[in-house]
Amino acid sequence: MDKSICPRFEKAMTILSQRWTGLIIYQLLSGPQRFCTIESGIGISGRVLSERLKDLENEGIVNRIVYPETPVRIEYSLSEKGKALEPIMKEIENWSQSWLER
Repeated sequence: MDKSICPRFEKAMTILSQRWTGLIIYQLLSGPQRFCTIESGIGISGRVLSERLKDLENEGIVNRIVYPETPVRIEYSLSEKGKALEPIMKEIENWSQSWLER
């Protein structure tokens, strides 16, 4: 029996295991948000948040919408691919409530 890890599973774990990525996805489950809201909501530095959002956008998990207003407004939201992670994130939340101490 082949015990090697599926390349797709390995890629998924690589994406989701990047520092802050899970928290960014979890934060966006509540709907579209601006950069500063995400930044203050999870306590991440702006530089790291910018990198992670670009990575997630390149993976098709996060959408970036620029509104042509003055000043320009940019919102981030989960794509359909990103929203498909909701059951996983909720299960991690349930597991943490049951098994991790405060």
